[in-house]
Amino acid sequence: MSEEKKEELKEETVQDEKSETITNEASEQNELIQLKQQIEELEKERDSWKDKFLRKAAEFENYKKRVENEQLALINYAAESFIRNLLPVIDDFERSLKHFNDAQDINSIKTGIELIYNKFIKILTDFGVKKIESVGQPFDVHFHEAIMQKEDHNNPPHTVLEEIEKGYMLKDKVIRFAKVIVSSDHQTQEQENV
Repeated sequence: MSEEKKEELKEETVQDEKSETITNEASEQNELIQLKQQIEELEKERDSWKDKFLRKAAEFENYKKRVENEQLALINYAAESFIRNLLPVIDDFERSLKHFNDAQDINSIKTGIELIYNKFIKILTDFGVKKIESVGQPFDVHFHEAIMQKEDHNNPPHTVLEEIEKGYMLKDKVIRFAKVIVSSDHQTQEQENV
């Protein structure tokens, strides 16, 4: 091969390499532009998700505060309807007390107090409060508090003989145990006497 041809080949190779380098550079620049566009799109998407997250976090904080305020209001004013229902009873008592000294007939006073008492008991019943029936019932630690035992041969042992203080339940929960006197075990009393 002649020198000229060698030179031509060299020149072609160099031009091919230059052309390839230019093509590679153009390809790399295109790839770089595409990557930059992808980065911009991902940053926009990230910012969008971040904004949504911050909004949801703020909404949740507002929700928590609202629920806390509602719960506080519920706790602070839970007895409102009960108290509102008791106010007429207080009004009746005040009217009775106002006319107490003027009353000539003790039976009218008694009748008035019984009416107020019945009104009061009805309100308690409407709210789920009921008396624990004790006298004549077997002693039950779930409802009664024995403050004394008394010998009684007419009733079986551990029977409630007297009620010193009434017990009350609110729906299915005891809110005050009945204080009672209970009949003692006859056999224990007889053994102690021997």
